[in-house]
Amino acid sequence: MKALFYIIIFVAIAVACWQFVKLLGLTKVQDATATPRENNINGWLMLGLMGFLYGLMLYSMYGGKDVLLPQLSGSEEGYHIDILFKITMTLILVVQFVLQFIIYYFSWKYRGIEGRKALFFADSHKLEFWWTVTPAVVLAGLIIYGLWTWNKVMDSSDAEDPLIIELYAQQFNWNARYAGEDRVLGNANVRFIKGQNIMGVDMTDKNSADDVPLTADPESFVKELHLPKGRKVIFKLRSQDVLHSAYMPYFRAQMNCVPGMVTEMSFTPSVTTEEMREYKDVKAKFEKINELRKEQGKETVEFDYILLCNKICGASHYNMQLKIVVEEEEKFNEWLAKQKTLAQSLN
Repeated sequence: MKALFYIIIFVAIAVACWQFVKLLGLTKVQDATATPRENNINGWLMLGLMGFLYGLMLYSMYGGKDVLLPQLSGSEEGYHIDILFKITMTLILVVQFVLQFIIYYFSWKYRGIEGRKALFFADSHKLEFWWTVTPAVVLAGLIIYGLWTWNKVMDSSDAEDPLIIELYAQQFNWNARYAGEDRVLGNANVRFIKGQNIMGVDMTDKNSADDVPLTADPESFVKELHLPKGRKVIFKLRSQDVLHSAYMPYFRAQMNCVPGMVTEMSFTPSVTTEEMREYKDVKAKFEKINELRKEQGKETVEFDYILLCNKICGASHYNMQLKIVVEEEEKFNEWLAKQKTLAQSLN
């Protein structure tokens, strides 16, 4: 299959080069006018190309369905983002399908035929009106709905007892700390980074002592970010070095981490890790993943929520990730109660 693919690419490049040479007039062509036979061949080729492109598009959509995100969003806000995405993609696919059909079909239907002349008219106010107004109305609707979705997702002012978490990005690692019982994060700055104080928290700030830093799980020795189901989580984002991007695809959440400033995003987890593992889309995806891993002699894996960096931030960018565990709030509170505060950790 790969060999056939390479042959097709080679032929396409060769034809393109030949046409380019002809365009520059480097070949000896006595009459550059296309003949009716050439017009007919080109017309049918355009029709064939249309069929090939549509087939390739449908094949790609079908073949890629197993690697897409599951239809179930892991957050309440993600539901609205998914609706906006589906509306936008539906419009794009419909417009693309119709316009591509018109382009290729008309190239075939109105190919040069001996004795047939094209109808020419300078302008059509009715056509210009409709192809200007229609896209303007559709785009205005998308923008208005997009702004409504953005405001709904980003607004956390009405949240009751939200969980405040700081995410701290650095090449190539994520750190985090939870606001303590006072629900306020202590101030932080890179100037305060020293020894175990790797996030640069100002320990002279009275709000810092009860903050809870992210630590490794005692069983796996891997850091895990725990989140409670059904409770609003407000993330404060910082970066130590370069531009990073906190990307949590299963929650449909992403925000840049910018050096020198604090950015913010929020969402409400709505599906626990265990519940998502039982969702049909996720189970089907990981069955295929584990089939491939088994063929390669690797151990099987299971679904986990994950925090990624979505900016190319350096050589180990691909490895900058953090496991996220979503659990019932009671279980989360039990886990949080076992964690040491910053004052306990740094003393």
